[in-house]
Amino acid sequence: MQQTFRIIDEDGIHARPATALVNTANKFQDTNSFAEANGKKVTLKSILGVLSLGLEQGDTLTLITEGGNESDALTALQEVMVNEGLGEIHE
Repeated sequence: MQQTFRIIDEDGIHARPATALVNTANKFQDTNSFAEANGKKVTLKSILGVLSLGLEQGDTLTLITEGGNESDALTALQEVMVNEGLGEIHE
């Protein structure tokens, strides 16, 4: 499953929100979670991976979940993106 977002936070995805995404992804041990942006795909279970995307305001980010609880994991990650004011759903 996947969902694409447009980054709206003026600081982009920096350490604090990256940590929130990684912590959420790690709650779902039987699900692989990835972030994809600018042609690069990284695991969402590594803060360095997320930060390496260098996401800035206006960029698009696709969150991808695969495995046992992919639906619940994507919902939880989507809530972090929206509730933390990081991004909005991009159709």
